[in-house]
Amino acid sequence: MSEVRIAAEPRTEFGKGAARRTRRAGKVPAVLYGHGTDPQHIALPGHDLMLALKTPNVLLTIEGLSGGAELALPKDVQRDPVKGFLEHVDLLLVKRGEKVVVDLPVNLVGDVVAGGVVQQELVQVSVEAEATRIPEAVDLSIEGLEVGTQVLAGDLKLPSGVTLQVDGEALVLQIADATVSAGATETEAEAEAAEAAAAEAEAPEGEGETASE
Repeated sequence: MSEVRIAAEPRTEFGKGAARRTRRAGKVPAVLYGHGTDPQHIALPGHDLMLALKTPNVLLTIEGLSGGAELALPKDVQRDPVKGFLEHVDLLLVKRGEKVVVDLPVNLVGDVVAGGVVQQELVQVSVEAEATRIPEAVDLSIEGLEVGTQVLAGDLKLPSGVTLQVDGEALVLQIADATVSAGATETEAEAEAAEAAAAEAEAPEGEGETASE
């Protein structure tokens, strides 16, 4: 897995105003917690952190702390809903050899069979892994899977030392008949159009019309 070193600065001001000032300085407010220790309020360089978080479950070596460098995993990342910039990050302290539970994306490999379409129910699965050996994703090959095939969570091939933390009977995906799926989509669209037409026909006369100026 990826391990990234990142320098932290202590944060002594709190509140929305202080957070805005931190972000204007190109840094991201963060809280480091875990192992029964008091939370540490820090600021991290925004650009470096943004690049690091492109890797799922990236292991961060937080430097510049009063007690020395610490290992941490991102647990909660808050972004601006419009602009997408980082607003705040919660970091969980971990130690080498420690087991942690994380969510891994399910990465589909290969092409779906002709006439088939992938219907994916789980885009990520929860697993337990050693904190410094967390894989970036779980690869799932769909090459050659026939129409009608279902893949359950228990069918996933996990790396050594990684164990599944969800129900093994949970449906990850199925290969459906593309023509049947297309027909179902058209039927749903037709039903919605019929409902809209019926609602319009039942509306009182004049409702929804714009008065002439």
